[in-house]
Amino acid sequence: MLTAERPSAVRASSAASCAAADLERLVAAGEDLPAIRLPLREFEALPGGLTNRNYRFVDGSGLQAVARISEPDTALLAIDRDAEFRNASLAASLGVGPAVLGYAAGRGVSVVEWIDGRTFEPSDLDDSANLTRLAATCRVLHSGPPFAGDFDMFEIQRRYLDLVRRHGYRMPTDYEAQQLVIDQIESALAMHPQHAVPCHNDLLAANIMDDGERLWLIDYEYAGNNDPCFELGNIASEAHLSHDRLRELVSLYFGRDSAHLYARARLFALMSNYGWTLWASIQDSVSDMDFDFWAWGLEKYDRASAELGSPELSQLIGDVQQVN
Repeated sequence: MLTAERPSAVRASSAASCAAADLERLVAAGEDLPAIRLPLREFEALPGGLTNRNYRFVDGSGLQAVARISEPDTALLAIDRDAEFRNASLAASLGVGPAVLGYAAGRGVSVVEWIDGRTFEPSDLDDSANLTRLAATCRVLHSGPPFAGDFDMFEIQRRYLDLVRRHGYRMPTDYEAQQLVIDQIESALAMHPQHAVPCHNDLLAANIMDDGERLWLIDYEYAGNNDPCFELGNIASEAHLSHDRLRELVSLYFGRDSAHLYARARLFALMSNYGWTLWASIQDSVSDMDFDFWAWGLEKYDRASAELGSPELSQLIGDVQQVN
């Protein structure tokens, strides 16, 4: 007799099957990972990760590390795994990222040092002491050597939009109606560009860890040279920080209050939400992960739309065109 498994049982079975396949991939990549000693003693899935799967493992020598397993289709999302490896290695050399222990090019497998610490929650960033620490950590990263590749959310958003159109992926009904204002924002920001620095570009709270002494920035999929104000605006956007908190973060980072720099960060926060909306549209169509990408993207879009319709927008555009 045929019986139907409950959804939770199906998901658990699928997750176990996926983990077994990923373990095989990690072992098969062993020849490209000389720092790892086989056989492994432990291997367990970690939560999080929307474009890769993460596992904590202990190798034959007792080394504890994290394996990151990715699929080729993440290239659709403007992720360059070779650049990720180089940039993560640079961040590690600065002491802000975990050591990169190995990378099996072409196999979708990378291994990084295990950080014995606590992963931040968004509420951790709604705190002046933690914002001070994060601003200092960002300055260390931003003072390092240039990263491989650049990150420009306006260019990436155009690339995403072209992909969504060509494949007929769904997106918010009035999404493209906002494009004219987005173009005006891009032009305003370009009037007085900031020097591009090596940025993480995806500093949601889950990519920040605290070992009790210092902060670590993990996951360099979108790392690239960028305006530091995008980094600050994206941090605020991902953590749902208030405008006052963003103003505080900008002041902590630059060491001074500035209407111009605050406006840059606010407009980049808006653009972060607008651009990542299409990231979600693509993931909603191509990813097999058990995650509601569509709802995630709509929440981003609702916040971008609110900012685009805000009476403050014209003032922000004016401030970003004036250097002070």
